[in-house]
Amino acid sequence: MPRSEIQAWHNLLMRGGQGCPMRQRPFTLVKIRWYNQKGEALFQKPLWLIVMGARRIELSLLDIYEAYLQRYDLEHFFRFGKQKLLLDKFQTPDDQHEEHWWRLVALAYLQLWAAKDMASNLPRPWERYLPLTPDKQPTPAMVLRDMSRIIRQIGTPAPAPKPRGISPGRRKGAKLSPRIRQPVMKKASP
Repeated sequence: MPRSEIQAWHNLLMRGGQGCPMRQRPFTLVKIRWYNQKGEALFQKPLWLIVMGARRIELSLLDIYEAYLQRYDLEHFFRFGKQKLLLDKFQTPDDQHEEHWWRLVALAYLQLWAAKDMASNLPRPWERYLPLTPDKQPTPAMVLRDMSRIIRQIGTPAPAPKPRGISPGRRKGAKLSPRIRQPVMKKASP
């Protein structure tokens, strides 16, 4: 069982660059090292983390360590969400609509997690010769491949859609109000 050693230095300041006054933003510097049973360092260099924000003092060193360990799962969610669930494809000028879209994508990911026990292994043609491991949990991508069968098997409480004819569309001469123009936001001052 590896052992970890955590050290911290509080309320440190550093020099800032142009337009970024870091001397006004104190931070906590955290150093983490892992050791094996013999007491030898597992990695040549330690892990250095910076914790910033007004409530950084409220976090214990164990909280900081565990939050860093959760980054692995978060980064996989964002990669999978962008590649397979169209997390970054919805474009709207309204922040509220974009927040709703992110919640829908998170719910879709949650459904994949909930359906992982019902999913069957459907390998791609180039994956057919890989060894099968029955105790391994299916990945979200594997569950996504089998999701249409799972939805058909479970069913839906919604009634089937009914055809309603041809939509009349907008009336002739209807004028849409123009979208409110927002000022352009620039990252740095010139």
